[in-house]
Amino acid sequence: MTVAIEIGRTATGDPAALDIEELLATRLLVQGNSGSGKSHLLRRILEQSVPWLQQTVIDPEGDFVTLAEQFGHLVIDAEEHTERGLQVAGQRVRFHRVSTVLNLEGLDAENQMRRAAAFLGGLFDVARDHWYPMLVVVDEAQLFAPAVAGEVSDEARKLSLSAMTNLMCRGRKRGLAGIIATQRLAKLAKNVAAEAANFLMGRTFLDIDMARAADLLGMERRQADAFRDLERGHFMALGSALSRRPMSVQIGPTDTHPRNASPRLMPLPEATADARAIILAAPPPEVNRPVRRPPADIVSELMAAKATPPEAMEQPLTTEQQAERRERLDHILCAILAEPGAGFRAIDILYQEFVVRCRIEGLGSAAPNLSVFRRMLTCARAGLPSNMEDEADWRDVSLRARILPEDMQGVFLLVARAAREQLPEPSDTAIARAYGTHSLRRARRTLTYIEEQGLVVCQLDGLGRRIVTLVELAWATAPGDPNAGEAVDECCAL
Repeated sequence: MTVAIEIGRTATGDPAALDIEELLATRLLVQGNSGSGKSHLLRRILEQSVPWLQQTVIDPEGDFVTLAEQFGHLVIDAEEHTERGLQVAGQRVRFHRVSTVLNLEGLDAENQMRRAAAFLGGLFDVARDHWYPMLVVVDEAQLFAPAVAGEVSDEARKLSLSAMTNLMCRGRKRGLAGIIATQRLAKLAKNVAAEAANFLMGRTFLDIDMARAADLLGMERRQADAFRDLERGHFMALGSALSRRPMSVQIGPTDTHPRNASPRLMPLPEATADARAIILAAPPPEVNRPVRRPPADIVSELMAAKATPPEAMEQPLTTEQQAERRERLDHILCAILAEPGAGFRAIDILYQEFVVRCRIEGLGSAAPNLSVFRRMLTCARAGLPSNMEDEADWRDVSLRARILPEDMQGVFLLVARAAREQLPEPSDTAIARAYGTHSLRRARRTLTYIEEQGLVVCQLDGLGRRIVTLVELAWATAPGDPNAGEAVDECCAL
């Protein structure tokens, strides 16, 4: 039996239906300028589909928290939780099949991206037994999958874009049906938008967005001006879950409403004769208010605990004690990376788990900062101990690696290790693992980039096996099959 919900009425007055089962397989893209009725449309879809499947909303403005009052959605205030906490929460949401609203209100753009990525990662990374059907609605999707770099850090953008790409590209097999809404198609990453097979296009004014909307709906360019004339709450629909031909839809009413209603015109109060004196009066004396404690963050507290006074500092360690401590830290990192999927988690999440485990092992004060941890992680992914720079040859290799972007340094060190020990050249699978990706194509591009920087030379022998030689050092790997699978995890060969 087909399960369909009514989202509104067509131009002829007939019900406009959205096939939920088809949506699970094909995803939906909603576009419209501010005030076109996107949020109202999303709310209508959510309310109508409540009886049929689990839902979660990525809500940057806190507009959808009112769903909790009538439909029982669990509201998660992201400001009160760490990224690690939100990742675990995402996993538990799928385990227990609870509908949720991730409220990102109050966070700056970078922290919104990081926390949304962590929560989406938790939804995505669960065992197959918990791949229940789930509707994942992302409002203002251009914030989480921007087409170009903005003011946020590259790391935050990569995390968020990766999570959104997973949702739209690979979420279908995991039961995740993505619905993304954006004010402007031109600001949304194309690889995310391209995965949608259903479209609801609202009022749009800019030529570039109208042209893209017309292309997606299979309309002629001369028909694109029609998007300027759409009224609030009217959308053009197309897709296997909606209609096989472009169809005008007027969205129906909703039972719940956003907390912040649209602004209304209000008359000004009567003029006050002393307005100047009131507005420009001297400010009241400052009151020493208690400093508001930030949300609990186990990593911040652990790092703060390290700032002990000089008299409480430990006695200097001997060389043997330093080596033993470093070995224990390497062992903890190796244990973390040995967990399924650990090589593909965000660095910040890995670092939080690393610090917690250090404290459990009685090494809380010895936990390195994030910068040092990044270096340790790079070495571990290449199968090298963190003290490799103690050797002159490896110190030279390390200096060369720093020419590359941070996420590629582990790949270079992995190849260098194979060349130094005359092991077969690492396969594309091993390179992808060192880079932190599942994509073999990206692994090949990474190796090509390293060669373009003049650090290595790649060549094939008569059997199609790859040999990589390090420039200047003249270290060369043994021939290796690029397509070979990996029997062991190189990350734990410390």
